[in-house]
Amino acid sequence: MLLYGWLKETVKSKGSTKALIYRDTYFSWRGLAHRVDKRAREFSSMGVRPGDFVGLMLGNVPDFVILSLALSKLDAAPLPLDPTASTRELEMLMSTIPLRGLITRPRGGDAPLPGGEGERKHAPESRRRLQGTLLSCSIYPTDEPKVPRKKADHIAAVLVTTDSAGDPKPVERTQSNLDATATQLREILKLDGEDRALLTVPLFQAFGFDLGMVACFSCGAALYLEDEIAPSRILKLVREQQITVLPGNQSMFAELAHLPASRPLTHKPQLLSLGGGLVGTAMENFKKKYGVRPLSCFHTTETGAIAIDSKGQAGETVGKVLPGLEVRVVSEKTGKALPSGRKGALWLRGPTVSPLNLAPATAANATRVGIGNLDQDGWYRTGDLVTIDRAKRITLKGREDDVVRVEGKQVALGEVEGCIESYPKVSAAQVELIDDPLGGPMVVARVVLKGKRPVDAEAIIDHCARKLAPYKVPRRIEFCESL
Repeated sequence: MLLYGWLKETVKSKGSTKALIYRDTYFSWRGLAHRVDKRAREFSSMGVRPGDFVGLMLGNVPDFVILSLALSKLDAAPLPLDPTASTRELEMLMSTIPLRGLITRPRGGDAPLPGGEGERKHAPESRRRLQGTLLSCSIYPTDEPKVPRKKADHIAAVLVTTDSAGDPKPVERTQSNLDATATQLREILKLDGEDRALLTVPLFQAFGFDLGMVACFSCGAALYLEDEIAPSRILKLVREQQITVLPGNQSMFAELAHLPASRPLTHKPQLLSLGGGLVGTAMENFKKKYGVRPLSCFHTTETGAIAIDSKGQAGETVGKVLPGLEVRVVSEKTGKALPSGRKGALWLRGPTVSPLNLAPATAANATRVGIGNLDQDGWYRTGDLVTIDRAKRITLKGREDDVVRVEGKQVALGEVEGCIESYPKVSAAQVELIDDPLGGPMVVARVVLKGKRPVDAEAIIDHCARKLAPYKVPRRIEFCESL
């Protein structure tokens, strides 16, 4: 009940003030609690019980927040999902974790949900519409035994990322994980009940969930939701609503920097740029235009925030390691710790790290632990290649695997290559991530065809769009004779 507990505490002190704002609608803390209690009763009548997992395939809308808090009240765990996830991805996820419920919006002509006609593997036992909404709730049978846990280790949420093979990877975040994350973010960003956060990054991603649901609700900050990333609208909201916290990525801040004739901001919001801030000319232009610069930060689904450049002095780094986290950089070949400044694989340990399944390892041969796993001493192998200087500032240097980040989401390049090569007229494919000056980071592919008959690049892109999430689909196809 961690998230719900924060809500009830804030209602006592700020009951009539604004809590959740979306376009022209807002909810006070008391009004939000009333709607949460109503949804909790509705979930309970459907058979949702403590320890159950309920998927939320929703964007940045009030229903996401209300339903997450309602599940928290029941000691069930929300499982935020990308609304554009394919049926294949949902099936793979449901084979890994037993969903009790799945909340969706009408999907129109999109791919059917698991359990549709002709599908028996994950057939729901019932489907109904949530009262007063267009949201559909599918209830699935589950015989999964509930594992007894200490109160602090109750699963508060399950967040989904991608493993090295491109498959969905559910990450259990316990109440103690989220409590530590809340404390960490409040202290480093100096958040309190007077703050106003604007969420344009998706709540179904760990970065948005931690900054929005965890940081804001733990301190009673007002949460503004935006589900359309339009630079001009974002800037308007920041100015008019005196937004104090704005999480985003490099592409978003680069687009803000390119807006015509803008005057400096009259206040100094904290602009958090996931994966690194603007550098060079782009950074100088942004600072000159708005009088403030985006702050680099480093965050993963399994660990929460790792580093934040809270003082805006990190340059090309992603900031300084946050208090409470232990970090080490080890050799990819030997697994032995490397001195400061040497490039190696990043491992970390701390209270915000998810309690993933333990993998056998020894201090002498840490390379036996797979990427994205813990060793027996609680050290997590992130898969990131980094350098850490004497001031404990992290510089990202690549990955141990072929996983890249697009729009804050992980993409396994091998998965995209496999999808392209499944097209009948393709012999081989090579996929990479490029940083386009106009479009930002994007996936592109070089393709070798079978035979000499020409193939329309759009046909290959359409093939990928039917099988992959939109952010994984190549934006450009280049045909070549060999790779």
